[in-house]
Amino acid sequence: MTQTQHNRPVTSSGAGERVTVAVYAPDPILHVGVVHQLRQRPEIELVDVADNAQVSLVAVDSVDDETAALLYRLRHDSSTRTGLVVGTFESGDALQRAIECGVTAVLRRSEADQDRLLRLVLAIANGEGVLPGDLLAKLLDHVGSLQRSPLDPHAVSLSTLTAREADMLRLVSEGLDTAEIARKTSYSERTVKNVLSEIITRLHLRNRTHAVGYALRNGLI
Repeated sequence: MTQTQHNRPVTSSGAGERVTVAVYAPDPILHVGVVHQLRQRPEIELVDVADNAQVSLVAVDSVDDETAALLYRLRHDSSTRTGLVVGTFESGDALQRAIECGVTAVLRRSEADQDRLLRLVLAIANGEGVLPGDLLAKLLDHVGSLQRSPLDPHAVSLSTLTAREADMLRLVSEGLDTAEIARKTSYSERTVKNVLSEIITRLHLRNRTHAVGYALRNGLI
């Protein structure tokens, strides 16, 4: 996951291609504001629901239970990639929770001008992860504090995952799909599926998202 880069030129995800985007915000005024910013960009095509969107943008004040439930639904009920425009993260736990729910890129509301929103959308569409530097530090501090806390009877060690498994889970956490992971790691898509399935089965997890959350909580990636 990369840090936010504000000076990078804005480019589209492909020649002549428009990125389909669905916007979700509990505050109608916030929703109108984000939609207004994106509607002015020829690179963007706004759609109503995540099922029709390459990218879903969720704009909120903070990550509460309602927001987490929405992020979870987007992650599990559609193939969309999710970005978060957020007022504040009250804790490292809230940030980790958002990532576990499938968020691959984050932008602060105070920085959400038109160009930065466009960069965020294009990065998500290209399978990139984006996180402001201070939030990345907060996430790492939070994961580190979990590692330093007393271990429970079910705690695991770094040897629970092989280097290849950890690499693939790290790519899943960045929002890459099976084909993209295969290209990044030079393995076949079948091998990627088998490796991830083995992790999920061996650790008694539900799915890839659960596996990423498990690995983050235990400092394995």
